[in-house]
Amino acid sequence: MIPKIFKMKDKPDYTLLSIVVLLLIVGVVMVFSSSYIWADYKYSDTFYFLKRQLLFAGAGVVAMFFTMYTPYNTWGRYAKIILLSCFFLLLIVLIPGIGMVRGGAQSWIGVGAFSIQPSEFMKLGMIIFLSAYLAANQKYITSFKKGFFPSLILVFTAFGLIMLQPDLGTGMVLVLTSMVMIFVAGARISHFIGLAVIGIIGFVFLILSAPYRISRITAFLNPWEDPLGDGFQIIQSLYAIGPGGLMGVGLGESLQKYFYLPEPQTDFIFAILGEELGFIGGTVVIILFALLFWRGIKISLEAPDLFGRFLALGIVTMLTIQVMINVSVVIGLIPVTGITLPFLSYGGSSLTLTLCSVGVLLNISRYTKV
Repeated sequence: MIPKIFKMKDKPDYTLLSIVVLLLIVGVVMVFSSSYIWADYKYSDTFYFLKRQLLFAGAGVVAMFFTMYTPYNTWGRYAKIILLSCFFLLLIVLIPGIGMVRGGAQSWIGVGAFSIQPSEFMKLGMIIFLSAYLAANQKYITSFKKGFFPSLILVFTAFGLIMLQPDLGTGMVLVLTSMVMIFVAGARISHFIGLAVIGIIGFVFLILSAPYRISRITAFLNPWEDPLGDGFQIIQSLYAIGPGGLMGVGLGESLQKYFYLPEPQTDFIFAILGEELGFIGGTVVIILFALLFWRGIKISLEAPDLFGRFLALGIVTMLTIQVMINVSVVIGLIPVTGITLPFLSYGGSSLTLTLCSVGVLLNISRYTKV
């Protein structure tokens, strides 16, 4: 329950809203610029991806305004139902005939001409539930048995279901976001040290258990060892960023989108942005994400109750981790993970859920002390 000393303002955080709108505009422009060659070749429709992205963005904006004007504590009251629904979706996506396989992962459920990705729902669902759990049980979080362990069970159960698809990238975002929330709630460092040891062992096992993950690691270390195979994506990504220089080759003038960089409108859209808009364009986008992080943290610190603080923290942490992973992959700092760039990459579930999350963040910003 929101304390009585707080009241709702008529206006949300317009700075945050402006940042999101700018990123969304950049995303729509770059989706079209990076995809029209591929769209014309595959679908005989230059605007195929643009039209769908505009539809996704429209649905996302509607969802954002809905959550922006829905009191955020409403989600806390339904946290258990939301989490159970997300677990249900993660289970049914694994059923053959229901789950759709793309890129080797059975991560989508077809809904008419479109599809949804349950793991995207789980990221937000877990943040909502953990926020409610940590707010109600913060005094127990220093206890491994009463606070730390129960939260781990939920997080790693969700992670396990996501890995059955498999989708290591989304699983990593879920776990890292959850760990930040639990740490900020006051969990003991000693518990995290023990968890880190187990996590490293588990991570090594996950890599060794799937040959394609080993290939991604070796390709990351030396992509030119297999330039036409596992190292192809990262090499083409670097070939896109390199010629961009300071100012870029010009909007729409990318060469790498001519069937060199696979699916350039999705995970590697930042590479095309770097090629066309150069270092300056890439830096502007990074600054916008940094400003989004700043506003999100400010909203978290000024939230009226623990649930609101954890909820805002979880949302901004999730977005920041995704940006860091995506950009790091594109510039060759870490192996390919399949994580999209928030607001910019083409995709329905990701964009809609991201905007929905921002709406919750904006609603929290509407509360202030009397």
